[in-house]
Amino acid sequence: MACLITQGRKQPCKKEAGGLHQLYFIDYGLIGDATLGSDDEVTDLSGTFSAYKYEMKGNGSFEQTITSSRENGTTFFEQKLTVTLTGLTKEDHKEIKLLSYGRPHVVVVDNNENAFIGGLKHGMDVVSGTVVTGTAFGDLSGYTLELTGMEKLPANFIDGATIANPFAGLDSATATIVSGT
Repeated sequence: MACLITQGRKQPCKKEAGGLHQLYFIDYGLIGDATLGSDDEVTDLSGTFSAYKYEMKGNGSFEQTITSSRENGTTFFEQKLTVTLTGLTKEDHKEIKLLSYGRPHVVVVDNNENAFIGGLKHGMDVVSGTVVTGTAFGDLSGYTLELTGMEKLPANFIDGATIANPFAGLDSATATIVSGT
């Protein structure tokens, strides 16, 4: 297999912002096969699925670590999603439990309006988290979660995604977005 570099890169303008805008959790296995474009962006997903929207503000990050081994001839991408969800409810308790038991696919929308899929092939696992009421009056009352996944490719951008609907550019996927109450 030829591993040829195909282009250079200029220094971009200073217009980016860190952090996450929203997350969409999809039960593992429901998105079916992904069709990738020439730049490895997702141009279509097969299947019908519900995407459960979580709004984010403040503490949240998505990090991908590249691990390559010349000796083993392998390369993979470890994906790590860290989120803080404010507020405690019995309904959220149930959903956090279900997220922890499963290994969802996660659509991450950052503050630069990029949308990409974490855990596209293998899902992402909740590996740690807390349910916390805080100590001081101004402390967090809510949840912290860390999810990880391992994939052969970095999280794929979704072609045609918008803030209002990250699935808008996909050809035949039927996504029902379920917002919180």
